[in-house]
Amino acid sequence: MNTQKRIIIWFSAALVVVIAAVGAYQVATGPREELPRKDGRMDLPLDQTDWTKGSKAPKATLVEYSDFQCPACGAYYPLVEEIFAEYKDRISFTYRHFPLPQHKNALAAAYASEAAGNQGKFWEMADLLFKNQNEWSESTTAQTIFEGYAQKLGLDMAKYKTDVKSDAVKARVERGRKSGQLSAIDHTPTFFINGKLATNPRSKDEFKALIEYAITHP
Repeated sequence: MNTQKRIIIWFSAALVVVIAAVGAYQVATGPREELPRKDGRMDLPLDQTDWTKGSKAPKATLVEYSDFQCPACGAYYPLVEEIFAEYKDRISFTYRHFPLPQHKNALAAAYASEAAGNQGKFWEMADLLFKNQNEWSESTTAQTIFEGYAQKLGLDMAKYKTDVKSDAVKARVERGRKSGQLSAIDHTPTFFINGKLATNPRSKDEFKALIEYAITHP
């Protein structure tokens, strides 16, 4: 067995373990409120206020409801990036906020990404948040850490510090959370492909199969 195959098998196995563990944790500690049951479709259509990258005329749309502090989202992050890199000329990828209440720094991270987005750096801040998730997840100084990321991105710090506390930023995060609730989401990550709920893929091959099918069956 060559090194590449070993890496693929290891990643797939690790991903399944992480998803199972986090899923069990979220079931145990997640919100108990009853959410309206939908038919597996995304409640809020995509529009220009969403954070979307990729093709301007996509053959398929991929939407992730995510939480920057969620370990499963962090585990999926490199896989999502790899899939997007391969299909970015044919699909669009949209990130929507769904911070979970048990994650104490999730809201602050979402606000940081939106404040960075006001200066054209949403995706760059999102990358830093996921890549450094272990650094800030349980920190009592997460906001200071996020300011460090903002400085690293070359943001106007006065504007960033104002925006991160603004009602407009909080409203954009709440928009994602509320739309997720209306779509009956109760965990992260949750994926929608072409507006339809998709079962979380357990490997790169499963993810590619979902995307390929969506492209050929719009």
